[in-house]
This record gives sequence, structure tokens and C-alpha cells, in this order.
Amino acid sequence: MNAAPADQLRLLDVQALDSAIDRLAHRRATLPELAQLDSLHARAAQIDDDIVRGETEDSDLGREQAKVDADVEIVRGRMDRDQKRLDAGQVSSPKELENLQSEIESLHRRQAELEDAELEVMEQRETIELRLKELRAEQAQLTESIAAATASRDATWAEIDAETEKSKTQRQELAATLPADLRELYEKLRSSSGGVGAAALHRGRCEGCHLQLNTTDLNAIKDAPEDEVIRCEECRRILIRTAESGL
Repeated sequence: MNAAPADQLRLLDVQALDSAIDRLAHRRATLPELAQLDSLHARAAQIDDDIVRGETEDSDLGREQAKVDADVEIVRGRMDRDQKRLDAGQVSSPKELENLQSEIESLHRRQAELEDAELEVMEQRETIELRLKELRAEQAQLTESIAAATASRDATWAEIDAETEKSKTQRQELAATLPADLRELYEKLRSSSGGVGAAALHRGRCEGCHLQLNTTDLNAIKDAPEDEVIRCEECRRILIRTAESGL
């Protein structure tokens, strides 16, 4: 294949723009804000789950506390009735009196047990409510952090997208000036060679694969016509001769 030296040099400019566009795409996909947002969203999801579990546990304890409260009221009511009977002298039988006193003592013990259980439930709920308060505070902080990271990401994306669009326009205009066969070969090589289809020969080294050419290959390139499209023997990319080729 043959192409004017000027066209071959412009191909290097096209490659430079393509490489710049690829770098912009890589930067867009690997912004620190993206990893930060992934971490923040993961933590936010975990906190949401912890809050749901805490609220569920608190609700269960609330029902348990209500049941204990009701049991305490029942015991107190029964104690009051028994005590009133005892105080009013309504029990004349010694056996019945003994049973009534024993029941009052038993109710006292039951009341103490229930009040201990009630206190334990209240302490558990207090611990959970404190934890929920801490979680909700962290949740609010995370919401702010996510908003800030999202704004930073979007601003950087807008900057990258604008630069990418500018480079793509320049690339399209420049590529349109190249011969169709040269452009087609370049595109084919670029797609199969890691995004680099053309590289400069710089001081005897291919800038595509970064390998130094041997003397035989360099002499062959030196003797080749100026309009001959040279290919690197190692990576097969289009090799562009410049004033810095060292020929």
C-alpha cells in the first residue's frame, strides 16, 4: 500500500486523538468518585438494613413491654382486692385467712418478677433506641456524602464528555482527509491491536510495541519509497517515518 508522507503523518495525528479519546473513556470509567459512591451506597444499604432490624426488634420489645405492663396491672389489681378483703376483716376462717395471706405474698413476688422483666425490656429498648439514633445520624451523613460525591462525579463527567466530544469532532474531520484504504487498514489494525493502529518510528524503535528494530529492518525502511506504507515486523502496526526516526 502507498500513501503520501503527509497523509501518513496525519495518521499519527488521528492516532493521537484516538488515544486521547480512549484515555478519556478510561478516566470516565475509573473516577475515584465511582469507587467512593459504590462504598457509600453499600454502607447506606447496610445501615438501612440495620435500621429495619433495629426498628423490628424495638417493635417486638414494645409488644413484650405492653404485655408485661398488662400482667403487672392484673397482679396489682388482684393484690388490691385481696388486701381490701384482708383489711376489711371479711375473712373469718383461719384456713382461708392463711390462704389469702399466702396468695398476697405470692402476688408480691410475681409483681417483683414482672417489674424486673419490665425494667430489663426498657433497658433493651433504650439501648436499641440509642443505636437507632446513631444509625440515623450516620444515614443522614451518608446522604450528604453521596450527594457531594455524585455532584463531583457529574461535574467531572461533564468536563470529560465535553473534551471527548471536541476530540471526536477533530478526529472525524482529520480522518476524512485520509485516503480510504489507509484509513480502513488503520481502523482494522487499531481494533485488533489494543487501540493503536499506527505508531511512529522513533530513533529506530517502534512506538507501538516499544521494540528496537534490527539493522536489517531499519535499512529496509530507509531504502523504501517515501510513500510506501511500512508495517512493524513485530506488532504489524503501521510504522510512520518522521524526522526523529533515526534513519
